Amino acid sequence: MSHHRPIRPADRHAFDTIIDARSPAEFAEDHIPGAINCPVLDDEERAIVGTLYVQQGAFEARRVGGAFVAANLARHLRERFADKPQGWRPLVYCWRGGMRSGSMVQWLRLVGWDAQQLAGGYKAFRRHVMDQIEALVPQADLRVLVGATGSAKTRVLQQLAAQGAQVLDLEHCARHKGSLLGALPGVAQPSQKNFETQIATVLETLDLSRPLYVEGESARIGRLSVPVPLVQRLRAAACIEIEAGPEERLSYLLRDYAYLGDDPEALAQRLGVLVELHSKETVQRWQAWAHTGQLAPLFEELMRLHYDPHYGRSHARNFTHWEARRRVGAPSLSPEGIAGVARAVLALR
Repeated sequence: MSHHRPIRPADRHAFDTIIDARSPAEFAEDHIPGAINCPVLDDEERAIVGTLYVQQGAFEARRVGGAFVAANLARHLRERFADKPQGWRPLVYCWRGGMRSGSMVQWLRLVGWDAQQLAGGYKAFRRHVMDQIEALVPQADLRVLVGATGSAKTRVLQQLAAQGAQVLDLEHCARHKGSLLGALPGVAQPSQKNFETQIATVLETLDLSRPLYVEGESARIGRLSVPVPLVQRLRAAACIEIEAGPEERLSYLLRDYAYLGDDPEALAQRLGVLVELHSKETVQRWQAWAHTGQLAPLFEELMRLHYDPHYGRSHARNFTHWEARRRVGAPSLSPEGIAGVARAVLALR
C-alpha cells in the first residue's frame, strides 16, 4: 500500500480511474475530464447536511452525513466498483480534498485497493486549469483563421484536424457557433469553468513546436468568455483569411443553418435585437421572412447589410497583423472544396 507524496492534478493520468465524490450538481458544472461521478452525498443529502451544520452544529451534521456517506459508499462498492480487480488504482477527489473524498479513500483502502486522494481536490484542479492556460497560450504558435460570415471557417478547422494539424475548436468547446444566430438547437452551453477545462485539456496535449490553428473568435462565444490570455494571443497572431464568393457563402449558410427554419418564432425573436443597429422597417422585413421560413432572402440581406459591412473594420481593429494576412481562395464550399481549402492552408509555410 503506497502512501507517498501528495497527488497533484498533473499526476492524474497515472491512475486507472478518476472518481469525483462530489454531488451530481457539482459534477455537472465541471469536473476533471474522464472522471466518473460516485457521490458520497447526493444534491439533496448535501443540502440537508449543510442546513444541519448551520442550525445545529458540526457534530449533528457529521452524524447524519456519516449515515448518508456510509449508505452511498456501500452502494458504490456493490455496484460501480464490484468488478474492479485487486490491482485497481483509483484517484478520488471532492471539493477541496476533505472529508468526502477522504472517507471514500479510507474505505477503498480497507478493501485492499491502492486508492489515493487528490490534494486540494477540485479547487486544486481548477487552479491547474487556469495556470495551464496562462503558461501554454503564450508559447503556442497560433495561426488564426478569419473570413466573412459563411466562409466555413469551422468546417475548415475540422478538416485541418482530419488532415493531422493541431486545432483548438473554441466553438465546439462552447457548444455555440459564435454568431448572433449561433445557439445550437436543444444544446445548452457548458459552464464557464467547463469551457476553460476543455481549452486547458487541449493545450496540455499540444506539441508547442508545431502550429496551432484556431478560429478568430470575438471575446465572447454565446454567453461564455474566451480566457483573456487567449484573446490577447489571438489578436496578436498571424491571420489566414478564407475568401469565398457571396453566392458560395450564401448556399453554405443555407445548408449549415437550415435548422433555424424549424422554429420561426425563436428566429424572429432573436432578430429583434438588431433594431439597435438597423431601421425598424428592415428588422421587421427580416422577421417577416423568418416567420414564413424564407431563409434565402433573409440570409442574403443579413450578410450584405449586417455582417459584411462590419467585417473588415472590426478585423482591422482587432487583429494586429490584419494587413499582413495571407489569403486562401475558396471557390467551392462543398465538403471536397473545404478539404482543398484545408490543404491550401497547410501549404502556407
